[in-house]
Amino acid sequence: MSRSKAFFINGGAGRVLCSIPAFERYAEDSGDKDFIIVCEAGMDFYRGHPVLQKHAYEVWHKGLFDEHLKDKDLVTPEPYRINEYFNQQCSMAQAFDIEINGLETARELSQPSIKLNKMETITGFQTIQEIKAGVNKEKAIIIQPFGRSVQQMGQYLIDGTSRSFEVQNIISIIQKLRKNYAVIVMTEFQLPIPEMKEHPVAVPREPNLRLWASMINSADHFLGCDSIGQHMVKALNKTATVVIGSTVPINITYLDDDNMDILDMGHEKGRTYSPIRVSFDDEKDRQNDEVMMLDESQEQRVVDSCVGYLGDGGPFKGTFIPTQPSGGCGVPPSPPKVVKDQAGETTDVPKYDFNSKNLLDEG
Repeated sequence: MSRSKAFFINGGAGRVLCSIPAFERYAEDSGDKDFIIVCEAGMDFYRGHPVLQKHAYEVWHKGLFDEHLKDKDLVTPEPYRINEYFNQQCSMAQAFDIEINGLETARELSQPSIKLNKMETITGFQTIQEIKAGVNKEKAIIIQPFGRSVQQMGQYLIDGTSRSFEVQNIISIIQKLRKNYAVIVMTEFQLPIPEMKEHPVAVPREPNLRLWASMINSADHFLGCDSIGQHMVKALNKTATVVIGSTVPINITYLDDDNMDILDMGHEKGRTYSPIRVSFDDEKDRQNDEVMMLDESQEQRVVDSCVGYLGDGGPFKGTFIPTQPSGGCGVPPSPPKVVKDQAGETTDVPKYDFNSKNLLDEG
């Protein structure tokens, strides 16, 4: 009798999302009712999943080894080391499927899924509405400029793998979009965004990825690179413009989805495949060093793609009612204040500083 399995999942959150379709098939087809997923990268996106949450454990879970691992076969799937993956014959999700389910070739899979509960859904909606009201813009775009390989080096933000936007390019793109849309930047780093009081930019620096997913769910479009945001977009059936540099679209994005415009700048600049997690080939990264350095016409293509999905901008036309704390000890809460459109009454929007060059989350 074969032993049950424990799968260790590491790396970035994008890898976690991409593993979900393979684990759904494993739960359905393998007959292994006691398998577990050890979440070395965190269990944010297994949380709430109707099938996988009960199988997922944080790596620090009390008694994990003695109670859940001792009697199992331990497996660490690595999609980058699957032959079909590094020969550009399958996606990351399919590579996970090949390894987790013991397949010989890639097969069609369902898309990844994120199960937001009602509290998460409304929190994301409220956050987007608050920003729209505060900057007086009817439509919002979330921009993720960097992948997880970016590094802060003094005043510079550098991605040695060339998977992220170059700072000067993303600033230029933001400048073109901020006049018509509410721009929300998904990054933990400080960007040198020029001050423009009439068109502020929101930089929440929010660490909670599930909140970002809920915000993407309520935003009007997403712009990103090879990172988690585009996988969230796919899981939530939203729209995205995705700019690709040193990696290959068939591996890490969704070419057959009309909701996603994939701009493969790396191919246009003669990208060579970099065998990430297989070998450390410095020369490959050197050859790809400039594949995400966009010229003015390429920047404009990115902007045009976003505008094509967003349509016309304009001032905020909705009504924003800030979330009020519930009353305690039988004392009712104060009546909610309302932020209306530019023709109606307004009130303070407490979460963001709309007078600075960035809108900074006080939390």
